[in-house]
Amino acid sequence: MEHRRRLYLLTLFLIAFPVQARVYMTLPQALAGAFPAGAKVTRQTYFLTQQQLDDARRESGVPFTGQMIIRYMGVAGDKVLGYAYFDTHLVRTLPETVLIIVTPSGTIDRIDILSFDEPTEYFPKRRWIDQMLGRKLDSELSLNRAIRPLSGASLTAQAIVNASRKVLALHHVIK
Repeated sequence: MEHRRRLYLLTLFLIAFPVQARVYMTLPQALAGAFPAGAKVTRQTYFLTQQQLDDARRESGVPFTGQMIIRYMGVAGDKVLGYAYFDTHLVRTLPETVLIIVTPSGTIDRIDILSFDEPTEYFPKRRWIDQMLGRKLDSELSLNRAIRPLSGASLTAQAIVNASRKVLALHHVIK
């Protein structure tokens, strides 16, 4: 009977105090920092055809689902500044959300981590993330090529590289 009571109390505790994700930046905060002040940011929604989805998967080398793509285009005057994509994926067993800014020419301009639920020792340093800046979608955008592995956090590194490859491939097919 005591065992059941403890289990009941533990269940109540877990329901009353849910585990919160570590959110470092909200979507509005990320968009506000993605483009210069005064830029017009427009939300764009795309529904990929099966062919576009297949092409993006093949180009990226990353398996993924989802045919609805949302991106944000930043414009100043008549000049397109870039495109913001948000990607949520599993790192090991828990989710991470990243913002990836793609330039009009199709290279990575910026990557920010918005939320990261894995243990903090797996969180990458800015210096590691910044090695992807200026990269385009090619064979060099992979671990142990142009991107150094992340010691002690190889799954985090692979997840961010895969997200970058996925976003660049999606950008290419909806361009």
